[in-house]
Amino acid sequence: MSTEVSLHSLGWRPHFQSQLDPVQQNTVARVLNVHRDRVEVVGVSGRLTVALNARSATMGITVGDWLLLDDAGPQIQRRLQPFALFQRRAAGTAGEVQSIAANVDTLFIVTSANRDFNIARLERYLAIAHDAGAFPVIVITKSDLARSPQEFAAAAGKLSPGLLVETLDARDADQVAVLRQWCTAGQTVALLGSSGVGKSTVINTLSESEQTTSAVREDDQRGRHTTTSRSMHRLPEGGWLIDTPGMRELQLVDVGDALDEVFSDIASLAERCRFADCGHNTEPGCAVQKAIEDGKLEADRLRRYRKLQSEDRRNTETLAERRSRDKGLGKLYKSVLSEQQQRKRGRTE
Repeated sequence: MSTEVSLHSLGWRPHFQSQLDPVQQNTVARVLNVHRDRVEVVGVSGRLTVALNARSATMGITVGDWLLLDDAGPQIQRRLQPFALFQRRAAGTAGEVQSIAANVDTLFIVTSANRDFNIARLERYLAIAHDAGAFPVIVITKSDLARSPQEFAAAAGKLSPGLLVETLDARDADQVAVLRQWCTAGQTVALLGSSGVGKSTVINTLSESEQTTSAVREDDQRGRHTTTSRSMHRLPEGGWLIDTPGMRELQLVDVGDALDEVFSDIASLAERCRFADCGHNTEPGCAVQKAIEDGKLEADRLRRYRKLQSEDRRNTETLAERRSRDKGLGKLYKSVLSEQQQRKRGRTE
């Protein structure tokens, strides 16, 4: 990559410029990689490694973020507010939210034309894309191994009106070329999908580079997971690609509106129910159940919608409770500290 790049080519836009004070003498840079004690960034002067200190380590910096750096040091002054942010509930925690990637324009939701193809998982990823404001494109790989890849594409296309679905052999540069329209200068794309669906192969072909990939296992047609950390790569067209590790369990957090977008057919029917708080079970005048009876809506789709709603509600409530608990503990600590200081002053007087 050339050491001379423009802010526009890195994905800079008025959203970020509006957060700057014109008189500030700072350097802006975009995050390529995040490590435990440092971040790798790129700016108009090229690549740079910046150490994380006690303050910057708590900023929630993730791949794709924009940072303000002090000219001297350099040190991270602050993280600019992203226009889009992919998040998940971190595994094994009570309400912690983990950032996956920031400032993504297009999300390639990667699945494969074999046993990995899962409608429920695609609906989950679509909700995440809508919540972050990224444009979703379903990419179905390993079409060369399927007897009828068109059936997979048709099933995915039914998930949302106007949803773009591309079916391809990720090793074929001519087939992958259909994705390059989203990879031009200033644009950022990300890949999301479960382990072994061919994300690394797509990256290899798009970026014309060689990442480690693993062969498909003959017993279950699943590849082996090869990507272990999130990173951002420059593409030949001038855009940027963020690779994410395979995530078998991606928990939803506070994506209620996005779910209504993904399941717009059910949300639209619900508006015609007799009761505003209709649970779409046995209530009289339920337009959703009527559509199922008439064969216009699949009962399984309603079941999946409810399942994701329940998960989102549970995780969102857990997060709210955690924040409330942390706020209460903060007040308690301040109160105890204040009492201790008053006692000390009383002894010295």
